[in-house]
Amino acid sequence: MSDLKSKFLEVYNVLKSELLHDPAFDFTDNSRQWVDRMLDYNVPGGKLNRGLSVIDSYELLKGEELTDEEVFLACALGWCIEWLQAYFLVLDDIMDNSHTRRGQPCWFRVPKVCVCISRNYVGLIAANDGIVLRNHIPRILKKHFKGKPYYVELLDLFNEVEFQTACGQMIDLITTIEGEKDLAKYSIPLHHRIVQYKTAYYSFYLPVACALLMAGEDLEKHTDVKNILVEMGTYFQVQASFTARIVVVICHQKSLESEDDYLDCFGHPDVIGKIGTDIEDYKCSWLVVKAMELANEEQKKSLYENYGKDDPACAAKVKEIYNTLNLQGVFEEYESKSYEKLINTIEAHPSKAVQAVLKSFLGKIYKRQK
Repeated sequence: MSDLKSKFLEVYNVLKSELLHDPAFDFTDNSRQWVDRMLDYNVPGGKLNRGLSVIDSYELLKGEELTDEEVFLACALGWCIEWLQAYFLVLDDIMDNSHTRRGQPCWFRVPKVCVCISRNYVGLIAANDGIVLRNHIPRILKKHFKGKPYYVELLDLFNEVEFQTACGQMIDLITTIEGEKDLAKYSIPLHHRIVQYKTAYYSFYLPVACALLMAGEDLEKHTDVKNILVEMGTYFQVQASFTARIVVVICHQKSLESEDDYLDCFGHPDVIGKIGTDIEDYKCSWLVVKAMELANEEQKKSLYENYGKDDPACAAKVKEIYNTLNLQGVFEEYESKSYEKLINTIEAHPSKAVQAVLKSFLGKIYKRQK
């Protein structure tokens, strides 16, 4: 894995150099330095699981060791997904007014990106940087895949997944509109719908779909694979409410392993690399939905009074209710049932190669620590 990651990072440097010398734009020294710094800050800083999964998945589908050219192409597609991820995160952090990402200040808060306009410091340059990141993807695809029989399908795949993710972000944002706050409208189906479109398609389906196209497969014949991966992505995001490592939470109580919504609530910034703001932002998280299902009238009243308030004391009261309701235990039961269902569905698939791909994905996220 370390050798593969090293190779993957080598390909990043190749792609970055190509983009910084793209003949479609006449770069000045300043603009080239800006893009260079922006890319290094935003693209390669995460765990790179999405990108690396393209290579893993393609090799499992092919059933034999990849050639150097195949490794390069799989890496290039993996980086296209990492570029897409960077684009989403740069803009998402602006929309959520977040503070940290991957253990460092969000890009829009970095000096020179965040500039003074009418006595207010705003990071609007980052919005255009996000657009630049998105436009790098078709540049990479054109240079390295234009002659491939699946080139058009790749373009269509990235466009469709971006549309689905943007619509998921829209649903997420409009549920939090000030003046329309009502926890009663939050439900598991709504949460799953947000997660499905905002996270699952690009984080889980896209890497495998890229590998399938490289392997000469017709995506229309693999809707069952898509459905499994989307369900896996839903589990992942709930876990993200819950799966860090054991970290200390309020009242010196400890929370165990549970996922994105859970991580956002209980994960320490040193562990998960960001400061969670789901409670303050009135997000439709799995945690608050389950809390509303299990809470008594007094606890519901407290949730209504404290959820969505930009006040550490209010957030602490919400977390205290989560602990009192033992949402960690509720998650662990959900995790066990989800895993069993996914394994049974995967093992029912007729292709052993596809089973291997799906089990590899599931193995990376089941009981993950961060």
